[in-house]
Amino acid sequence: MDAAILDGETEPPDCGFDARENGADPEEPPSPTPLFPSFPQAPGDFAPTPLPSFLRRQFPGATRRDWNDWRWQIARRITSQEQADRLLRLSGPERAALGQARTTLPLAVTPYYARLLDPDDPAQPLRRMVLPSPQEARRAPGEADDPLSEDACSPVPGLVHRYPNRVLFLTTDFCSTYCRYCTRSRQVGAACAPGAPAVAHAPERLRARWRLGLDYITRTPAIQDVLLSGGDPLTMPDEALDWLLTQLRAIRHVQIVRIGTKVPAVLPMRVTPALTRMLKKHHPLWMSLHFAHPAELTEDTRTACARLADAGIPLGSQTVLLAGINDEPGVMARLLQGLLGFRVRPYYLYQCDPISGSAHFRTPAARGVELLRALRGRLSGYALPTFVIDAPGGGGKIPLAPDYTLGYSGDDLVLRNYAGGLYRYPDPAGAACAPPQPAMSKGAA
Repeated sequence: MDAAILDGETEPPDCGFDARENGADPEEPPSPTPLFPSFPQAPGDFAPTPLPSFLRRQFPGATRRDWNDWRWQIARRITSQEQADRLLRLSGPERAALGQARTTLPLAVTPYYARLLDPDDPAQPLRRMVLPSPQEARRAPGEADDPLSEDACSPVPGLVHRYPNRVLFLTTDFCSTYCRYCTRSRQVGAACAPGAPAVAHAPERLRARWRLGLDYITRTPAIQDVLLSGGDPLTMPDEALDWLLTQLRAIRHVQIVRIGTKVPAVLPMRVTPALTRMLKKHHPLWMSLHFAHPAELTEDTRTACARLADAGIPLGSQTVLLAGINDEPGVMARLLQGLLGFRVRPYYLYQCDPISGSAHFRTPAARGVELLRALRGRLSGYALPTFVIDAPGGGGKIPLAPDYTLGYSGDDLVLRNYAGGLYRYPDPAGAACAPPQPAMSKGAA
């Protein structure tokens, strides 16, 4: 693979979302305009500054065409305290964290996502997710840089083989926007650390790493499913991703390829017609999209999701449960229901991994179970994800769920529904096999 492919030098420029506005892609007509608006804002939600005003103030001379170019967005990310100071009224703790000589994870926010940040409210959920906090420097008991022991499950660099039939393929260390609770904060971000070269991807290192991963998959026939992650695979040029997908598709025992990405939430203009045409060549292809808050569900994000869905890619979402951000039933309900409207099926709700300096993001594990109990019966089953803890030490994902069974009363299984009502299901065969249990009260029976 040529270095130019990873550098992106050979990729012709596209016009981003202007292709949709000007009808520049007759082969892929856009999805019909939805019959419902974007998921409504809650009272008090921050309303972003109109784009023309935002550009004049923050990026003088930039045009809408610039804004809709994903490369322009990456080249102008907010990566320093000085840039953040021009955009936001920084709080004392934010300023202190940004002024530290080095944090575990550098600051990087796309202009697109920066426009969604409330300049006056340090407690705004989106702002808390991407701006550093002094609490990141405090390691709480039980935290670790690699709590899931991914490095111990890595047979070759850039590959994690924990489950028998599938592997995690770390394609890049680069993301367009860095989430402060990132499980791989020990690895990602090198491309924008002080002194790093001003390129998103280091071609020689990536090419060598990819070959090691591809060789391992080729000689391991038990692997049927490959998840491309990183970093964010969709920040790579089309040619580089096409090359990697082609190599994987040439391995006969690889049946499914999945891509994990946060691009639709933080850089939706990356999802161009050219990208989706390329991805369609590599079916069956699935995508896991990372969303954390309903304020991320913008019209641009809707368009990006529609393009991916129209390309025949099943879309699932992955959400990390975060204290003070999405741990209230009303907020989570708006996110999950909104995702369905964007043709994205909520898939996993993760307990926040105990990475170093993450205590301020973590809720009690019981909170996730309580959320699912509160939403059951009030949202469609399609909108309810599986709540999991990725077990520290490499134990893999372990589901947690509310228990709606109360035990047996005679030959009946006693159940509690979402509203708290008690019901009996005749199950004499199950009762005969059930271990002895205390007699139930008449109220339960």
